[in-house]
Amino acid sequence: MDKRVLHSIIADLEIGKTPVLSQVDFPCFSEEARDGKAALDSVSLAALAARLTKDDLPVFKRALRAIDEGDLAWLGFKIVTDPAAAVSNTDNEVTKKYGDQGSADGMAGVFFCNDAKEIVASRPYSPRDAFQMKDVTRGPSMHNDQFAGLTWASVALFEPVKVWLLGASDVASELAAQAAHLGFLVVVVDYDTAYVNAQRFPEAERIVLASFDNLEELKAAPHDYVCVLTRGHMFDPQACIWALRSGVHYVGMMGCVGKNDRVYELVREAGITDAQWERVKRPIGLTFGAKTPAELAIAIVGELVDVRYKERYHEEARRSHDKNLGRG
Repeated sequence: MDKRVLHSIIADLEIGKTPVLSQVDFPCFSEEARDGKAALDSVSLAALAARLTKDDLPVFKRALRAIDEGDLAWLGFKIVTDPAAAVSNTDNEVTKKYGDQGSADGMAGVFFCNDAKEIVASRPYSPRDAFQMKDVTRGPSMHNDQFAGLTWASVALFEPVKVWLLGASDVASELAAQAAHLGFLVVVVDYDTAYVNAQRFPEAERIVLASFDNLEELKAAPHDYVCVLTRGHMFDPQACIWALRSGVHYVGMMGCVGKNDRVYELVREAGITDAQWERVKRPIGLTFGAKTPAELAIAIVGELVDVRYKERYHEEARRSHDKNLGRG
C-alpha cells in the first residue's frame, strides 16, 4: 500500500470531499483478484468511496501508522449486496455461534485490523462482523462469502516477502508458480535464457547473469528468502555464499548429505563460518516423501509459508495458532 494514497484519502475526508479509490490502489477490487465476484468491482468501490466521511478518518490514520511502524496489518472492506439479508442472516449448525444478530448494519464500510486482532472501524459492529473482519485479514479468506447479503475484502499494508530462486531448474519453475500464488514476490536468477524465460516463469521477475560468479551484482535485503536450486547443483556454493553474505532471513538448499558436505567445504574455503553455514536449511523443504519437481516445490513452498508465519505474526497469535497445530 502506497502511503501517498492514504494521505490523499485523509486529506479529502478532512475537507469533506469524496476520495477517489482506484482498483490499482485497492487490487482486491480488480478483475484478476475478485475471481468473478460481481460485488467486488469498480462500481462497488466507487459506491464505498461515496459513503466515506470524517467518521472514517481513524481507520485510515491507523492504517497509515501501521505502515510507519511496520505492523502486520490490513485495510478491510465490507461490501453489502442485500442490506436486509446482511442484517438478518443467522449462524449455521456447524460453525461457531456468534449470536442471533447478523451484521450490525446493512451499509458498506471500511475497517482496520492487524495480526494482534486490533480492530478500528467507524461504526459499531456485531460479533459476526468482528469474526469476519479478523478472518478477511488472511487475504483471500475461506469465510468471505459464508453469510448472505455481504462479502469482505482486504489489502495488505505491508510488502510481500521476496523469494530469490537461484537457479532456473524444473523445481524452481514449479515453485515460482506456487509461491506467486501464495503472495510471495518471486525473483529467479540464472545465466541461461533457455531456462529462465517467460514460458517457464511467467509470474516471476527474471534476471539473467553472465554466470553465477556475478551474483555480487545483485542486492538482497535482510528480510528476503533464498532458495538454492541450481541445475545439477553445479553452482550451489556460489549461491550459498551470496545468500549468507547478504544476511537474508532464510536460506535453503536442495541436495543429499554427500553433496552438501562438498558444498560445505567450498563455502568454508570462501570464508563462510560454521555459524553462517548452520543457517542454511538443508535439505530445503518439509519432509514428506516428495520426489518429483512438483512435489518438491510443494514441500519447499510449505516451508516458506511456515517461515513467513513464524517471522511475521504477533507472538500471542503464534502461540495460539501453534497450540492448535499441536506444536505449542
